[in-house]
Amino acid sequence: MEFLHDFFICPCVLAPWLDIIMVVFLCGLLLLGYPAAFSLAGTALLFAILGIAFNVFDISFLIPYPQRVFGAVTNTTLIAVPMFILMGVILEKSRIAEELLDAMAKLFGSLRGGLGISVTIVGALLAASTGIVGATVVTMGLLSLPTMLRRGYDPAFATGSIAAAGTLGQIIPPSIVLILLGDAISNAYQKSQLAAGNFSPEAVSAGDLFAGALFPGLMLVGLYILYQIFVATFQGHKSPAIPLSELGTKKEIWQAALKALPAPLILIIAVLGSILSGAATPTEAAGVGAIGALLIAGLRFSPTSSTSTSSRATKINFNNFLRISIILAALATLGLFIMTELFDLRIGRNDISSIDQVALIIALIFCALIPWGIAASFFNLTKNKLAAPIADQTTRVTTMVFTILIGAALFSLVFRGLGGDDTVRSALEATPGGLIGAVAMVMLVMFVLGFFLDFIEITLVVVPLVAPVLLGMGLDPVWLGVLMAINLQTSFLTPPFGFALFYLRGVAPPEIKTSDIYRGAIPFIIIQIIAIGLLILFPQLATWLPNQLYG
Repeated sequence: MEFLHDFFICPCVLAPWLDIIMVVFLCGLLLLGYPAAFSLAGTALLFAILGIAFNVFDISFLIPYPQRVFGAVTNTTLIAVPMFILMGVILEKSRIAEELLDAMAKLFGSLRGGLGISVTIVGALLAASTGIVGATVVTMGLLSLPTMLRRGYDPAFATGSIAAAGTLGQIIPPSIVLILLGDAISNAYQKSQLAAGNFSPEAVSAGDLFAGALFPGLMLVGLYILYQIFVATFQGHKSPAIPLSELGTKKEIWQAALKALPAPLILIIAVLGSILSGAATPTEAAGVGAIGALLIAGLRFSPTSSTSTSSRATKINFNNFLRISIILAALATLGLFIMTELFDLRIGRNDISSIDQVALIIALIFCALIPWGIAASFFNLTKNKLAAPIADQTTRVTTMVFTILIGAALFSLVFRGLGGDDTVRSALEATPGGLIGAVAMVMLVMFVLGFFLDFIEITLVVVPLVAPVLLGMGLDPVWLGVLMAINLQTSFLTPPFGFALFYLRGVAPPEIKTSDIYRGAIPFIIIQIIAIGLLILFPQLATWLPNQLYG
């Protein structure tokens, strides 16, 4: 009894371990299934009270919390999150993936492993246009998995290909995880530079991470396809080819491809191209992407004309009016983007003349056309009962992200007040191997946490704790952010709690065993570990493009 009294009452016994106990307690709550946001905030409040009771926590650490919450919800970078979520949800509901999968299956289906390759390519295209893992995995699981199984594909190979392709939305920009990581890395980099005496550090933005992640993301796509070709070559029974006669004529195949590809490709170029070229920030590009997705969906769901003789002409005229409005709005959006880019170039050359007054009038006309097309698209979605589901899903996901962010802000303040920063710094500096050992340790910890936690929790809790220490050791912030992004991507594939595996299990046919899904994911997890190794050996994969664009 005297030992228990000393342990629970004596600050000198409990104080050195309170920050570590806090992290362990949080992990326990998450493993028990409690919501992440409330687990973070509740754990923080509980241990703040304990710290005050034991006189090891200064309540002044909580004074900046209201400003942090206000800063989080008004952060111009984080405002891109709901816009990208909206863009992804709209494209999911507009069935873009269905057409892409059908077109790619026809293009590559005659090859061994062709369906697996088509799934990877469609996953990459959806990643670059939506960035939502759950929607991609569920859509491809519903559409592709039955076809692959019917064509004789090995269940493990088929499910692994679909789950892995769905996770590409985590690393190929635009990506929600890159936005959250960009904000966390930016804050950590400024903190490390201020601690080093540099009071005017260079800014690190989500756009830098977008540029840095582009080549590693494409490299990962290439590695997936190489593995599928390897399986098709040496284990052909796992991924047989489809007879060309069953896919249709070449004309039909190319018509399907030309019908499905333009819309997502234009959206990718408009969003990603505007960010990489510097014409728009990620937040501005997210707004353009959401408008573009809405216009695409509105055009796809234009109401069909009635067969009633009395109202046929009126219906046709009204439908044509809606289509023309949406097309004009899409052209106006594209034209406005091009005009803005050209105007920026002329400003750079000091080439401003009276012709800009004409350009301004045209731009105003474009600005008037865009809301009209948005209204027409919204009308079409409402008529097809899609507007409410889109708004509901977007609100749910956005609320989850920002609630976790608010809880993580409180957790990090309390953890820092309990001396957690010093504990993390001491642990990393004491790691054998110096800087390389510290990086390896952090990557290993994040990889293991990925077995149990979601990428959002890891990003908002772990990264702010370890990134300032690693960046203070001299690491490139963009390289570190991309390395962490690929590592976080594995959290969607690692059993037992990989979310991509859960999503796929929910839509897979009953004959597919959970063990098949787990076995199928293992080769792709190994591929992602190989990608992490290549990025460590060749950091230029992440740093070359940002240096060329912004250096």
